[in-house]
Amino acid sequence: MPPLRSPGTVPEAEHPEYAGRYRLEDWLGSGGMGVVRLATSDSGLRLAVKVIHLEHAADPEFRARFRQEVEAARRVSGAFTAPVVDADPKAARPWMATLFIDGPTLSERVKRNGPLDVAELRRLGAGLAEALRDIHRAGVVHRDLKPSNVLLAADGPKVIDFGISRPADSDVRTETGKLIGTPPFMAPEQFQRPRDVGPAADVFAMGAVLAHAATGRGPFDSNSPYLVAYQVVHNEPDLAGVPEELAPLLRRCLAKDPAQRPTPEQVMVALRVPDGGAGGGAAGAVRPSARRGAGDTPGDGSPGGDPPGARVPEQRRRRPGKVGAGTAGRPGSGARPPAGGRAGARRRLVWVAAAVALAGALVGGLVAVRAGDGRGGARDAGPAAAARSFRAWAVPLGAGAGTARPPVCAAADGALYCAAPGVKAARLDPADGTVAWSVPAGGPAAPEEGAAVVAAGGLVRVVSPRTTAGGGARLEALDPATGAVRWGAGLGAYAQVVHGADAVFVVDGDGRVRALDGATGAERWTGRPAARGAQWVAGAAGGPVFAAAVAGDGVSTLVSAVDPADGGVLWRKRVPGSLTPVQATEGALVLLSADRDLYTDAVVRLDLRDRGVRRVALTGAADQAQAVVDGETAYVVGSGGSLAAVDLGAGAGRGRELWRLETGAARVSRPVAADGRVFLMAGDGRLLGADAARGTLVGQSGPRMAAGIVPLLAAPVTAGGKVYGGAPDGVVFGVDPAGW
Repeated sequence: MPPLRSPGTVPEAEHPEYAGRYRLEDWLGSGGMGVVRLATSDSGLRLAVKVIHLEHAADPEFRARFRQEVEAARRVSGAFTAPVVDADPKAARPWMATLFIDGPTLSERVKRNGPLDVAELRRLGAGLAEALRDIHRAGVVHRDLKPSNVLLAADGPKVIDFGISRPADSDVRTETGKLIGTPPFMAPEQFQRPRDVGPAADVFAMGAVLAHAATGRGPFDSNSPYLVAYQVVHNEPDLAGVPEELAPLLRRCLAKDPAQRPTPEQVMVALRVPDGGAGGGAAGAVRPSARRGAGDTPGDGSPGGDPPGARVPEQRRRRPGKVGAGTAGRPGSGARPPAGGRAGARRRLVWVAAAVALAGALVGGLVAVRAGDGRGGARDAGPAAAARSFRAWAVPLGAGAGTARPPVCAAADGALYCAAPGVKAARLDPADGTVAWSVPAGGPAAPEEGAAVVAAGGLVRVVSPRTTAGGGARLEALDPATGAVRWGAGLGAYAQVVHGADAVFVVDGDGRVRALDGATGAERWTGRPAARGAQWVAGAAGGPVFAAAVAGDGVSTLVSAVDPADGGVLWRKRVPGSLTPVQATEGALVLLSADRDLYTDAVVRLDLRDRGVRRVALTGAADQAQAVVDGETAYVVGSGGSLAAVDLGAGAGRGRELWRLETGAARVSRPVAADGRVFLMAGDGRLLGADAARGTLVGQSGPRMAAGIVPLLAAPVTAGGKVYGGAPDGVVFGVDPAGW
């Protein structure tokens, strides 16, 4: 491998041996904020680790900028960026680790091979527009899009370096008089009113990047940054050499007035390859825009239609290429990762990255990682698949994407029950999505955040949202055959609604619990069997309900088992750590343990018979973790999309993390385990499926996105070997994962 002591200009102090627990390997180069090094995770993933320069580590403003970079990178979709695997902005030398992206930068590609042709430009532009669409939907403005911040991976362009990006809700602001950005690719407003820079500035930069890709130079070119700034603000762009068919679109992107620039969605439409258009790609790097094949129907929610903004992926195996640092500040370095024993690890990473990037074109249709029909739909493989009669379906439900709240569903007794914005509840046929009955909510209000539709005890329980007139939220139980209300109860200022098999427990903000009979709604008991602020979870059928109250100092948690019949405390156990209950099985209560920064660092199993405690550490801390338990295995996922399987069993070789999968999704739902698979919803509306035994991504549905950020992601539902989900665009869909 190349020596760690680089012959370049970077000082030796810029070569720390470790960033957190990651041993740093090859040096990729140095950017304005820090050095970028290769590393390998415990599971064998290749990482690009950015460590800020030693001289900046003591600068509070610089640390704030780096913290903002980490937060922005975590918020955006991993399908178009290098997903953040781990970071520590509070370390003595702050650092961030992202998945390593195997591909050259656009700057390197143009320098090496010259300008791109028309077909390559279309695909590059469509990929960048789609990336910006998702970045902006995550509430982030990049503000420094340029050729060296675009990596050409085999599955499409990746936008990196969020060092000066600004989340819409960030409290970090540009200092007066400071110019931050790269002048040839900055919008006029970045020079004139930097505090007011919005998403349109990224569209301007995209136009400049595409002009550079088409000509080898920028639309505003000079050796002097001051002259470039003057040209950007006052002169028309120089588009000589840009293909005639693309020049009008780039001119619109480069408009001086932000309001006159197209949106990323409009750019995607304008760059669609016409039917019969030429192929060829930027070194095979960028996916084509979506096209409907013969027999497809429009994306109106009917089966077979393309979802809005969906792409038809090229399914190809990635080949090792040039090194690309999948992190911010990636330099244009010619360094290469070492060969030999690391080639296998690189190939494994390539498969992971390729699988993450696939997106099906059929509504709710599944994409097999290793086989496709050319249009993104699932392709049957073998006689068993041919025998299946189930066809993927998708049905719009409620007010749709404008509310940014997807439907939430539950399945029971051969039916699917869902709530959606404007719909209190609806019963759907799991076979084809036919709506048997639907009860309006009396307005477009969305389901309460954290609320669920639960089919239990022969009734369907739903939480009706608070109304704009000030009415409080209500818990109602509906007849599954007709949707008629059997009973209801006001919730007031409740903190939690915990659903048991035959009872519902309503916990208010003061810790008082009301236990309601699941069949009649009658109050069984009321009291405070646990401390205020305790988190509650229902036990197995006929078993206790559990409360976990974290001590004031955060070093221990008091777990209480409560009799659901009368509210009596059956037993209490103080367990080390700051714990949140996840799920109770027949023999154990499973909890997640958080460190002092509230990152989940371990899974804890509390035995219900002998009260024994077993703690299994995670190899990587998870932010905003969610989990599900299947037998003796817990599946834990964080907000960055890292899914881990944790064996909670006892004995030799047990009690350890089994595998870890980087899904690439920036935000995900709670996972669901069934039939040897783990399913979860991504923030862009994709249903992801992973092999529960091997930890490999086996397939996913097409994206279905909302117009804004989706605060609530409902977990998918499994029934009869099929999977159902509610997407951010307001669609309920059903798919058969058997062909994955």
